[in-house]
Amino acid sequence: MIMISEMSKDELYVWVVDLLAQMFELDKSSLTPQSNLYADLDIDSIDAVDLAVKLKQLTGKRLAPEVFKEIRTIEDVVNSLSELTPEQLA
Repeated sequence: MIMISEMSKDELYVWVVDLLAQMFELDKSSLTPQSNLYADLDIDSIDAVDLAVKLKQLTGKRLAPEVFKEIRTIEDVVNSLSELTPEQLA
């Protein structure tokens, strides 16, 4: 399990980019913090659910549905993960 609470935002960003590239066959060099998951990366709602499930599997933490609905960019994913607290463990 990945201990995201021990990662800096930069480390978290690299980890999220690696995960997105692996899951959705994306070119890591084309990804930026401002890359929009839906408009730029062509991630659809089913892919977004897959991403949420994968994040929970890898981190043991679940993003609340209302938080996940607000995520639009890679930076949003990183910020949301970095703001999870120990009380939000699955």
